[in-house]
Amino acid sequence: MEEGKDEDLVIDIPVSGHRCPICGKEAVQRYKPFCSKRCADIDLNRWFTGVYHISSEESSEGGDQGEEGNQ
Repeated sequence: MEEGKDEDLVIDIPVSGHRCPICGKEAVQRYKPFCSKRCADIDLNRWFTGVYHISSEESSEGGDQGEEGNQ
């Protein structure tokens, strides 16, 4: 058997009690918290395209945050 093909032989072990956040199917250990590479890639694309984002509170003065505490 060729090297590098071991990944193809990995059995997707279900993670009981965890559901895929994309499609709702049972999550598998290999792609946790997702059920498949497809759902993991969908989630990654959502981060890249800005569908998902982390909001931050911007300073009203427009200066660097935390500058006052460093003096």
